[in-house]
Amino acid sequence: MRFVTVLARFAVRIVVVALVLVLAGLAFRAFDIWRGPQLSLWHTYAPAELSIAELDRSDWAAYLAAEERLFTAVQANVSDKLPEAERTPLNRYFTDARNYPGRFPADWNRSFVIQPSGAPQGVAVLLHGLTDSPYSLRHFARLYADRGFVALGLRLPGHGTVPGALTDIKWEDWSAAVRLALREARQLAGPDKPVHLVGYSNGGALAVLHTLEAIAEPALVKPDQVVLVSPMIGITPFARFAGLAALPAYLPGFAAARWLDLMPEFNPFKYNSFPVNAAQQSYALTQAVQARMTALSGRLADFPAVLSFQSVVDHTVSTQAVINGLHMRLPSGRSELVLFDVNRGATLDFLLTEEAKGALRRLLPAAPRPFRSVVVATSAADTAQAEVQVVEAGGTSIARQLLPAPQAYPPTVYSLSHVAMPFPVSDGLYGIAPDPAEDFGIRLGDLVARGERGTFTVSEEVLMRIASNPFLPFMLDRVGQTLPAAGQSGAR
Repeated sequence: MRFVTVLARFAVRIVVVALVLVLAGLAFRAFDIWRGPQLSLWHTYAPAELSIAELDRSDWAAYLAAEERLFTAVQANVSDKLPEAERTPLNRYFTDARNYPGRFPADWNRSFVIQPSGAPQGVAVLLHGLTDSPYSLRHFARLYADRGFVALGLRLPGHGTVPGALTDIKWEDWSAAVRLALREARQLAGPDKPVHLVGYSNGGALAVLHTLEAIAEPALVKPDQVVLVSPMIGITPFARFAGLAALPAYLPGFAAARWLDLMPEFNPFKYNSFPVNAAQQSYALTQAVQARMTALSGRLADFPAVLSFQSVVDHTVSTQAVINGLHMRLPSGRSELVLFDVNRGATLDFLLTEEAKGALRRLLPAAPRPFRSVVVATSAADTAQAEVQVVEAGGTSIARQLLPAPQAYPPTVYSLSHVAMPFPVSDGLYGIAPDPAEDFGIRLGDLVARGERGTFTVSEEVLMRIASNPFLPFMLDRVGQTLPAAGQSGAR
């Protein structure tokens, strides 16, 4: 009896300590919010998207019409009401700013359709990432259009307008919009032409989930090929508890607690600010993917061919989840995973952590594997040139070949990053060698800033993170190999 009493007292103390720690954490969070940046109109205004029911009974034309109303509402409720202090040359919501999206020949925040020059050979639906816009997959869209496909870039609900639109959105809204886009794709393709589904980051998770749902529900449009770029199959478990960070928002004057990041909005095609709800929804989406994958484990032979591209080091998504949560679960020979290793010839190699150096060895299971693995790595013979190492599904031997120049890591680039994957080095916004013919009012990929830390309004890490990919030509070429040959219909 005495032992039970002691145990009960110990449990009470543990609970009390836990409560104290939680309260202390909330107090610190409240203090951090109190001294942090204030909310702007683009944080507090959220335009009304179509509901799930409306999305499920709408067509592409209706979606574009609703989208037009969204952008008109943002103009009236944000851009036209900006206080004088926020009418700056690099505020994307100021109509006279250099990076105001409405001044460009194409506003890549909006859904788009790119038609091929001849008769369509198929349709590709492209799904961007979280806080992103259709801009992020425009280079893939151009590849598909050049190869005879209609390229349909979907603006997912809550994106492309104002960050505040992500404070109340649900992942089910995104999924309903994907269903709508696939219905349009099938109508454009007809019954005999292939439909490809391309997803980047959060869009990758949506692509996988839709494909699983289409296996279970024959009425849905199942893609013939799935292409994934840094897919969000799994993320840090911290996102599960991100909602705790928003608890102070229930107190008067602490509405900023609904945000994990409050930053100036200088990027014309991506939100810099990040609401708590976005983290919660992305985590819930990954959980839905894994639950559906488990529920349909006996029917994964119906899953179409999958081609994935992933950096071994990724601060946003789990590379391990891409391997174990997707490719290891698909039937043998049905998928291919392209992994980009760190730059082992970089001048900063001595600063890399042992975890980063050993990421490839730690993550990739020993052969034979059920998927085709392609590793892009620094060549042992020539550190200035990248090497492709291929192991076929079910095989153990490695076939090696060098990539043609200039597809190699620059000496000062030590790895790829999550945000760099879909952009070439010539991208006008994110490229390290941007095309001078592309002007989006600001260049974020070739910034070289030196000075004292704590001086910028954004973290120095944000500016240091590489935003373009020297291996994108290889990626596009590999995607091109999945497309029908000229004049041929059907998926390969």
